[in-house]
Amino acid sequence: MTLEVAHLRLSRACAQRSWRADPEDPNRPETIQAMNIVLHLPKENPAPRTALLEAAARAVVAACLDPRAGAATTTAYVRGFDEWYGHRIRKVARRARNKAWEDVQAIPGVTVAGLARAFVPSPVDAVHPLIAKLQINGTDVPSDCPPPPPDGNPVIYVDSSLNMTAGKAAAQVGHGSMLLAARMPWPWVKRWAEQEFPLSVREVEHAVFAQACGHPDAVVVRDAGFTEVAPDSVTVVAVP
Repeated sequence: MTLEVAHLRLSRACAQRSWRADPEDPNRPETIQAMNIVLHLPKENPAPRTALLEAAARAVVAACLDPRAGAATTTAYVRGFDEWYGHRIRKVARRARNKAWEDVQAIPGVTVAGLARAFVPSPVDAVHPLIAKLQINGTDVPSDCPPPPPDGNPVIYVDSSLNMTAGKAAAQVGHGSMLLAARMPWPWVKRWAEQEFPLSVREVEHAVFAQACGHPDAVVVRDAGFTEVAPDSVTVVAVP
């Protein structure tokens, strides 16, 4: 039941309002909210880029649809998401290794595959100190060549022509998984959640990306353009 409530809250937030119209006032930091995503990036032998992006996308949707987000009482977890849903839906990707990665596991959120953890959103001036000290820069890893995605699971396509860093792409695929869950009906989302949100991420050339955007059930993500890409760039598309 709590999972269904979490999905209802997410769906209502995405359907009933335009986040782009939300005012953000630098003099009022509480109006600028963000979900932090931490990528596990050790110095040696980091995970392949595709695996990191898939873990980030799964962590975001799992955090949004965690039973804690559907609690009947106004807990800190519920309040964090409700306030975030009332502002622009920003995400910030950071990197961690060794003890720093282990330390942040105690902060409320969801970790997937030991590669990415998505946290309860907060105002940008109230980020947990253990997260705030992690670097936003240095989140890039080279592209890899994954096989074709398996049948039956959602695919989030990334426009490789935008040359986004892994950190930026992680935030974008997080938007994609979250908005896909909001768009889809509850029975579909329930099955997806029971399987722990399996999905594929594929970075593809622009022509392939444009074709995916034309899918009748495509969920298209347009970026506000604060970092790396121009405003209104279509960065990712999620296909159920």
